Amino acid sequence: MKRKIPNPSSRSYSASGTERRRLNTELPITRWIGDGREKEEAPEYGAARKTDSTSNAQRRKKKTSNTEHRTPNIEWCGPAFRVSEESQAGYGNKHRQKFDLEDRLLNFAVEIIELTEALPNTRAANHVAGQLLRSGTSPYGNHGEVEAAESLNDFIHKLKVCLKELREARRWLRLVARLKHQKRPPNLPWCLKEADELIRIFKASINTAQEKRA
Repeated sequence: MKRKIPNPSSRSYSASGTERRRLNTELPITRWIGDGREKEEAPEYGAARKTDSTSNAQRRKKKTSNTEHRTPNIEWCGPAFRVSEESQAGYGNKHRQKFDLEDRLLNFAVEIIELTEALPNTRAANHVAGQLLRSGTSPYGNHGEVEAAESLNDFIHKLKVCLKELREARRWLRLVARLKHQKRPPNLPWCLKEADELIRIFKASINTAQEKRA
């Protein structure tokens, strides 16, 4: 009597675990092409199988930053406001690291605080220190309002506030530099140069924003 061979296509056929694994691994791989046609490829096993031998460390090395460093300028891009700029060589570091504008304003505020702390405890010096401390640190805080500007006009207005404070701080720095009988703080040259650079950045940004508004 001949043994009846089960038909896999029959509904009553129930394959064993080994047979199911064999059937699954032998199924062709179906891939879709752009024009809607099907392309069947035989599965690959063992050495023929394509694997990515790149290690995780090598993958991390291949990753590059998408950040772009442009000429110092601030542009209004709607609610998604972003600033990136390339700083110049600065105090105590010939090849200065690239900072965004928020970091530069923060560093400027810190240097202003240290400069005012180095001034003598006299009536005149305390007056100058108070004015310089207010105008030299406020641009960092006002820059946060620039980033939260609700419109292009609001953006321009807040930029002008930062520019006004920076110009005032530069005047007080020049006054400190002109004093003859007072010891000059060591970071005074850097503060003067950084104030000039920040003023140029904000002036260029205001001009760009006004051209966009027109």
